[in-house]
Amino acid sequence: MKFAYKFSNLLGAVYRHGNLSFSKDGNSVISPVGNRISVFDLKNNKSETLPVNTNKNITCVGLSPSGNLAILVDEDGAAILVSLVTRAVLYHHHFHKPVNSVSFSPDGRKFVVTKENVALMYNAPGKNREFNAFALDKSYYGPYDETTCIDWTTDSKCFAVGSKDMTTWIFGAERWANLIYYSVGGHKDVIVGCFFEKDSLDLYTVSQDGALCVWESDTELDGLRKGPKYSERKKMAEERKRQEEEEAEEDEIEELGEDGERRGEVIKGSADAPTEVEGIKNVRYKQKSKHFFNKEGDFNNLTAAAFHKNTRILVTGFASGAFHLHELPDFDLIHSLSISDQRISAISINPTGDWIGFGCSGRGQLLVWEWQSESYVFKQQGHFNNMASLAYSPDGQYLATGGDDGKVKVWNTNSGLCFVTFTEHTSSVTNVTFTTSGFVVISASLDGTVRAYDLHRYRNFRTLTSPRPAQFSSLAVDLSGELVCAGAQDSFEIFLWSMQTGRLLEVLSGHEGPVSCLCFSPVQSVLASVSWDKTVRLWDMLDSWQTKEVLRLTSDGLVVTYRPDGQELAVATLDGEITFWNPQTAGQTGSIIGRHDLQMGRKETDKITAKQSAKGKAFTSLCYSADGESMLAGGQSKFVCIYNIKEQILMKKFEISCNLSLDAMEEFLDRRKMTEFGSLALVDEGAGDGDGVELSLPGVRRGDMSSRHFKPEIRVASLRFSPTGRSWAAASTEGLLIYSLDASLIFDPYDLDMDITPVSIRRQLKKKEWTSAIVLAFRLNETSLIREVLEAVPYDQVAVVSSSLPDVYVEKLLDFVASTLENSRHLQFYLTWAQNLLTLHGQKLKNRSGAILPTIQQLLKSIQRHHDDLSKLCDWNIYTIRYIKALSKQRGMKRTATDSLSEQEEEGEGGSVVMGSEDEEEDMMSEALIVN
Repeated sequence: MKFAYKFSNLLGAVYRHGNLSFSKDGNSVISPVGNRISVFDLKNNKSETLPVNTNKNITCVGLSPSGNLAILVDEDGAAILVSLVTRAVLYHHHFHKPVNSVSFSPDGRKFVVTKENVALMYNAPGKNREFNAFALDKSYYGPYDETTCIDWTTDSKCFAVGSKDMTTWIFGAERWANLIYYSVGGHKDVIVGCFFEKDSLDLYTVSQDGALCVWESDTELDGLRKGPKYSERKKMAEERKRQEEEEAEEDEIEELGEDGERRGEVIKGSADAPTEVEGIKNVRYKQKSKHFFNKEGDFNNLTAAAFHKNTRILVTGFASGAFHLHELPDFDLIHSLSISDQRISAISINPTGDWIGFGCSGRGQLLVWEWQSESYVFKQQGHFNNMASLAYSPDGQYLATGGDDGKVKVWNTNSGLCFVTFTEHTSSVTNVTFTTSGFVVISASLDGTVRAYDLHRYRNFRTLTSPRPAQFSSLAVDLSGELVCAGAQDSFEIFLWSMQTGRLLEVLSGHEGPVSCLCFSPVQSVLASVSWDKTVRLWDMLDSWQTKEVLRLTSDGLVVTYRPDGQELAVATLDGEITFWNPQTAGQTGSIIGRHDLQMGRKETDKITAKQSAKGKAFTSLCYSADGESMLAGGQSKFVCIYNIKEQILMKKFEISCNLSLDAMEEFLDRRKMTEFGSLALVDEGAGDGDGVELSLPGVRRGDMSSRHFKPEIRVASLRFSPTGRSWAAASTEGLLIYSLDASLIFDPYDLDMDITPVSIRRQLKKKEWTSAIVLAFRLNETSLIREVLEAVPYDQVAVVSSSLPDVYVEKLLDFVASTLENSRHLQFYLTWAQNLLTLHGQKLKNRSGAILPTIQQLLKSIQRHHDDLSKLCDWNIYTIRYIKALSKQRGMKRTATDSLSEQEEEGEGGSVVMGSEDEEEDMMSEALIVN
C-alpha cells in the first residue's frame, strides 16, 4: 500500500473567526477556519481548503484587487503571503504584535496593516521577484487606542482608519499639501466601520452603540494637491513657532522603528490641525447628519458593518444575530432580518453588490444572503462543539458525523458541503454508522435513544429506546441492516433491536464493565463487543444470541474492529497496545505496542511532563485500510499513526494540526509564560471576543460579564478509511480532515527497464499497437501518459484491446478507469472501457474480489455521481420542454380566438388577417427552444 497521502480538504467547520472576503468575480467566498482558509465556490457548490496554514488561528485576511494574492495574519501577528493561483506560500513576515485589519489599495500598489494604535503602509508585492516582499513605506500615528478598521478611497489617494478611542483618522497615501491627517469624532463608542463614498472624500462612520455619522468634505478627490515633503513642512512649521515662541523642538522624523525594521517616514497626527501651506486651503470635514439604529430601544451592540460603494448599501450586523440593510446617505431601511441567535462577527459584500456574506463565530455559521430576492445562496454550519464520530457510506460518496452538540450531519465528499442536518437528539451523539444500502444513517446518543434517518426523505423514521434509561456509547449494524446493537455505559448491557419493526429483541448481558465499542463481522452474523472488564465477547446472532467466544485482554478494552474480510480482529487497550486475534480460533496472532508513538503534548495546566502523561494514554480509534494490510490508529494526540500489520511496525505518522491556539500541542511549556506565581495561562482574561470556547453562566442570555474561556485540546475522536481506499478521514478538534492519495507525486514504475520511455510508448501509438502501448505506459506508470495512451485508442477498438490485455494489467487498468472517470468529461468512453473489462475478465476478477473491492467501490462512486448530475439535468430539461409546450399551446389557443374575432369583424370588408410580428417572434422563439 502506498502512503503518499496528503491533506485534501477540511469538512465539519466553515467559519471560526476573522473577516470574510469575496473573490474578484464575486462567485467565491474566502473564509478563515482555524489556522487554514477555505474557499467556497457558490456557483458550482463546492468547497476547497487551501494546503497552507499558520501557527495560530487566522484573524485577518487581506485579498489583493486582482484576486491572485492573499495576506493571512494570525493571532500573534505572524503573516504569510499566499498565491491563490498556485496555492503556495510566497513569503513569511512577522508584525510582532496582534494585527487588527489588513487592506489592499484599490490599485493594488499598497496595503495598510493596523496594529495597536499605528497604521503601517507597505508597498504591495509586485510581479517582480523581491527578497523582501513586505517593504514598509510609511508609518501613520494618530489614534490613542487600538485601531479597528480600514477603508480606501476609490482612487487609492487616501485611507481612513477607525479606532477604539471613538475617532476616525483620514490619512493621505501620498504627500498631499492640503491633507496630511484629519480626525473626526462624533461617536460615544468604539468605531466598527468607516467607509468612503465612491469617487469622493465624503465619509460614513459606524460605532458599536448603533450610531451612524455622515461626514461631508469641502474638497473633491481632484482637489488634492501635491505638496513639499512632510519633513520640509515640519521644519517650516518649527521655524515659525521658534520665531513666535522662541523655543526649539526636535525633529520628529524617525529612521528606525521599535522592532528594528527599516521604516519609511513617520507621520504623527496631533489634536492640532496641520499647518496650511500658503495659498492652499486644507481639507476640512463637517458632520452632515447623524442616525441611530436602535430607535425602538432594544439595545444591542453593533458588531460588524460593510458598505458597497456602487449601490450605496450599508449592511450592519448586531450581537443579537440580526442585520439591517440601509441605503445611504438618506438612511432608508431596505429590510432587516434575524439569521442567528449569536453575534454576527463578520460581514462582506461581493463586488456586484448582490450577495452578502455573514460569519457567526459563536455557532460556526457561514451564510450568503441575496438581498434582492431575500433568499439564501449558501447556508452552512459546522459542529460548534467537539465532533465525536464519523462514518463513510458504502460507496464513499457521503460522510456522516455526530457531535457533542447533538446534531447528525451528512456531508458530500465531492463538494465538501453538508446537505442535511438532523437535530432530533437532545444530548451528545456518541456514534454514527451507515447501513449497507447507504441510504440509512443510524446514530446513538447519551440521551438514551438510537435513531435511524432516511436519506431519501430526510426524516427520522425510527427511534429505538431501552426499557430503562441508558446512555449509549457504542453502536453497530449488521450486514443485512436488520439488526441494530447499542452498548450502554451505566448498565454494562448490549441492547439488540430489529430495524424493520423497531422492537427490542434481546438484552445481552455478560460484561462486568461499561461497553466501550461494538463491531459486526463483515462476513457473518457475529457481534464483537469490548468492555472495560478486560474482555472481548463474540456473540452469535444466529444461535440465540449466545456468547461464542471470550477473549481475555491484558488491560481495559477501548475499541474493537474487524478486518474487511472478517478473518482478523483488532483490539486497542488502555495500556497503549493493539492486539490482533483470529476470531475463528480465538487465538492472538500479533500485537503492536504503540504507547510511545502517540507523542502526547503537555497541556498548559498539567503538573507533569508530556512524557509522564503519555504513559496513561492509549489509542481510542482504530480502522483497517480498505485492503486490510494496514491499520490507522489515533487518540488524544495530534498524530495519526499508520501501522503495517504483517510486519507490526510503524509506517508513517501524520501530524493533523500545527495550530498552537489549541491546547496540548507542544511537548514542553513555554518558559516565557512561567512566573513565580505559576503559568500565565491560568489567568482568566474575562469576557470578550476571545478565540476560545465561551462558557456562560446558566440562565444568562446576553450581557454575561462572567463568561469564561478555555483552549480546546487537540484530539482525534474517530478515524475511517474510505471504502474506495483512496482517502481516509479523521474527526478532530479542528474539524473533519480528509487525506487523499497524492497521485501527482507518486512515481511507482512496474517492471521497468531501459527501453521503456515516453518516446518508445508514443512510437507504439503511431504504429497503432494499442495493447503494447498500454502495457508500456503502465510499466512506466505516469498518470498523464496513461491517460494520453488510453484516449488515443479508437472507440471501436476498445473491446479488442480489452480482450488482449494480460491479466496483471486488467486490474491496473480498471483501477485507473475508476479514478479517472470521477472527473473526466469522456464519460461514455471510460464507461465503455469499464464495461468491457468487467464483461471479458469478470470471472478472473471475481476470484480476487477481496483485493479489487476498493476499485469496484470507486467505480460505483464515480458512476453514481455522474448519474445524479445527469439525472438532475435531464429532469430540468424535461420540465422546461413541458413548460414551453404548454405555453405555446396556450398562446396558440389565444391566437385562434383572436383570428376568429378578427375574421368576423372583417367579413364584410374582404380584408385579409395579418398576424402581428410580435406573435410570430414568440412562436419562433418557442419552436427554437423546443428544438434545442
